[in-house]
Amino acid sequence: MALTFDDLLTRARALPRGGRRAVLGIAGGPGAGKTTLAEHLVRALGGDGPPWVAHVPMDGFHLADAELDRLGLRERKGAPDTFDAAGYAALLRRLREDPDEVVYAPAFERVLEQPLAGAIPVPPSARLVVTEGNYLLLRRGSWARVRPCLDEVWFCELDEEERIRRLVARHERFGKDRAAAVAWVRGTDQRNADLVATTRDRADLVVPACVRLP
Repeated sequence: MALTFDDLLTRARALPRGGRRAVLGIAGGPGAGKTTLAEHLVRALGGDGPPWVAHVPMDGFHLADAELDRLGLRERKGAPDTFDAAGYAALLRRLREDPDEVVYAPAFERVLEQPLAGAIPVPPSARLVVTEGNYLLLRRGSWARVRPCLDEVWFCELDEEERIRRLVARHERFGKDRAAAVAWVRGTDQRNADLVATTRDRADLVVPACVRLP
């Protein structure tokens, strides 16, 4: 039987148990639809009254361009070592362990391509936190600390040609010309996508592109 969006909602609702906050991770390669799925889940689960669900993207833990320049990593932006993985894991742990206070998380500003500190408040009413990013299932270095902080991880799967088309369009939308967008997607983004693909089998659930979102 084909997986539906309602199936995903039912599964997500069941994650918080015994009054405990749960954290759901959504992984997948660049352009696979992680953010779109997370946003639809949060919207559908939100309801009326105090927020029951919060969205905390991994991308808020990008290192700033100034630091990437200092490290000589600017041309590899988006690779695993261009994030503060230890900081991300520490935030996830705090979200699980301190559910009775407001926790502030960083966001990522797509136009500036820079992280924004303290931009996302997660209130005590949030019993489910949805986080998404490329490397949630990676076992190297500080990334290995992330998976133990997540109750479940879902992996977004998309046809490769469509994933590349969407990614090129996104880079163009945020300022790159066509040639630069294609070069970045075929180079840096593809190396990252190939790495992420090796983590697919560690997910609790694979969400195919055929799942219709509202």
